[in-house]
Amino acid sequence: MSLSTSCPHQPYCEMRDQTDMRFISQLTRNTFAIILAGGRGTRLKQLTDFRSKPAVPFAGKFRILDFTLSNCVNSGIRKIGVATQYKAHSLIRHIQRGWSFLDGRFDEFIQLLPAQQQIDENQWYQGTADAVFQNLNFLRRYQPEHVLIVAGDHIYKMDYGRMLASHVKQRADMSVACIDVPLDEAREFGVMGIDGEGRVIDFVEKPQNPPAIPGQPERALASMGVYIFNARFLFEQLERDALTKGSSRDFGKDIIPYIVPRYRVFAHRFADSCVGSDHHQPYWRDVGTIDAYWEANMEMTKVTPELNLYDKDWPIWTYQEQLPPAKFVFDDEDRRGVAIDSLISGGCIISGAKVRRSLLFSSVHVHSWASVEDSVILPGVDVARHAVLKRCVIDKRCRIPEGMQIGVDIEADRQRFHVSSGGIVLITPEMLGQGAAEH
Repeated sequence: MSLSTSCPHQPYCEMRDQTDMRFISQLTRNTFAIILAGGRGTRLKQLTDFRSKPAVPFAGKFRILDFTLSNCVNSGIRKIGVATQYKAHSLIRHIQRGWSFLDGRFDEFIQLLPAQQQIDENQWYQGTADAVFQNLNFLRRYQPEHVLIVAGDHIYKMDYGRMLASHVKQRADMSVACIDVPLDEAREFGVMGIDGEGRVIDFVEKPQNPPAIPGQPERALASMGVYIFNARFLFEQLERDALTKGSSRDFGKDIIPYIVPRYRVFAHRFADSCVGSDHHQPYWRDVGTIDAYWEANMEMTKVTPELNLYDKDWPIWTYQEQLPPAKFVFDDEDRRGVAIDSLISGGCIISGAKVRRSLLFSSVHVHSWASVEDSVILPGVDVARHAVLKRCVIDKRCRIPEGMQIGVDIEADRQRFHVSSGGIVLITPEMLGQGAAEH
């Protein structure tokens, strides 16, 4: 039987039907967010050898986690726990430096929740559900009405307040945010089968034959890894699952399949709460491979990117290192410091070099006669004279030797670097024999 029998926020729900204006509500103030940020992201290869996937730099000055954290803060959800596990040092340092502005006097905070063997001294977090279960005492302390559980490794802008309003209006026990994808792509996701009212009647992880959307036989609803639970209902389900022998302690594999046939679970369309996609399809990216990571960064260099980083109404917050402005020097015919269709961050110096369709993070130095095209250059990289970089991802603090050519002869690159299936060359300091860099 469902725990939800009525809608205590009916006036709020009616107001949401009548206006598109975003506002901070009692719903968001009484919601606790748990961000799952412990994953390694093995498909990003050596880019995650020394950092977790949510800590990977993105879009010139951010980390991937900043997008989820910004969604929470901008939505008015300011009680946030970040569950970390795999090689979390750089992520923890980033949160401490860049996300300490919330005021604990008003019960606003971002609390780090590293795996601490709190329940069993012989195990760390065993799965996504276990990461929340091991922090139940911390959650109960704040007596939230709803709990938002969200993956910290995707790029998107979303007003979680709209999803909360929909959750309450439908008297749901759980809501799952979903994106509309082609049926042949749905095999890589958790896929929801729904009825005509949007209630989830089936949930399968990475199915070979995904259920189609009613009336849209070529499309499927894929889970975004964004869940809203009524808090008491969540606590009961986590405790039940912890006592279930053979459970992998995972939301997608265990919790959701169990509750779908027994309780009120609804799908929430991302298009209904996406921010800033008025002229585009709702923007959501899983930058989980080198090719996807490179492509998503390259999208930022377009004249009108699908993801608007210049939106003052929904800013992406991050740690801002104090750096001088980017600098472009020399104006000779064969030695001109220029950047075209590119994003250049603070502290960069383009010294008589050419940069085209590229994204340079902070404090990158490109020396005379060097050429950088279609590349993502992470902080602190030094590109020596006459070097040529094409279709590359260069990790932090690499020193590219004078005259080195990368992305010109792919077969030669395979002998010394990692080359993705899409032909993107990944270079780390270790590959150049320069030792591990600060990540």
